[in-house]
Amino acid sequence: MTRRILVVANPHRDETLEAARLVADTLGDAVVDVCTELDRMPAGPAEAALVLGGDGTMLHAAAMTRGTGIPLLGVNLGRVGFLAELERDDVVHAARRLADGDFDIEERGTLDVVVTAPDGTTTHGWALNEATVERANLRTTVEVALDIDDHPLSTFGCDGVVVATATGSTAHAFSAGGPVLWPEVDAVLVVPLAAHALFSRPLVVGPTSRVSIEILERSSSDGQVVLDGARAIDLPRGGRCEVRRGTQPVRLARMNDAPFSERLVRKFSLPVDGFRGTRRDRWNPEI
Repeated sequence: MTRRILVVANPHRDETLEAARLVADTLGDAVVDVCTELDRMPAGPAEAALVLGGDGTMLHAAAMTRGTGIPLLGVNLGRVGFLAELERDDVVHAARRLADGDFDIEERGTLDVVVTAPDGTTTHGWALNEATVERANLRTTVEVALDIDDHPLSTFGCDGVVVATATGSTAHAFSAGGPVLWPEVDAVLVVPLAAHALFSRPLVVGPTSRVSIEILERSSSDGQVVLDGARAIDLPRGGRCEVRRGTQPVRLARMNDAPFSERLVRKFSLPVDGFRGTRRDRWNPEI
């Protein structure tokens, strides 16, 4: 049986295209076929996907492989790269370990989204990081009503509302002042954006809760729902967006058993020297 690995690379950067060629050579030496388009693959599933780029490329790969169960291994060739497992110098190492099947699987929760227009028609979507209800007119705010589990919580004017997974807590929600959630925290994060309200703090709700955001008729702007910063659904005045925990997780390939705190320290360059002694040697075995 032919073995196949899907390679997803940011096509707009020379560095990622060169890394993809290096990966193809490495996998070829291991007698593993390389596919670059999931819908054009020959018969037979891919064992895994090697994703070369930043978080945007990882989110694109998650959308491309949705429903297939293919685990994603990210090599960060972008900037922060929170979803990536390895860094740019690890490209060949990553390809070899994928070819050997030497990785663990970690499942990350997603969000299922239903947008209901004023006429009752519905549009369905999903997100790995976040679903953001945003103002369609950037020159004004949008008036929203927020409820949890069909119980009204508050109405306010704002730039928008972010509803995020634990995975997405370090993305848009973080930039809006939301807390960082460890990946294993099974919860949904709600963060208002520049809300004109006394009660506008981030909320962490339970995994079975339903978060609903309605664009009020009195709003001076329509809205839109943006999924993972890439896919948009119109949300006119009188429309409603309901978000709940997704039924299909995303599977990530893991090759490093370091704790999440190490990822935070590395990605955000947090100062740790001097805190109960110099501990960098604990986090980086190469030092």
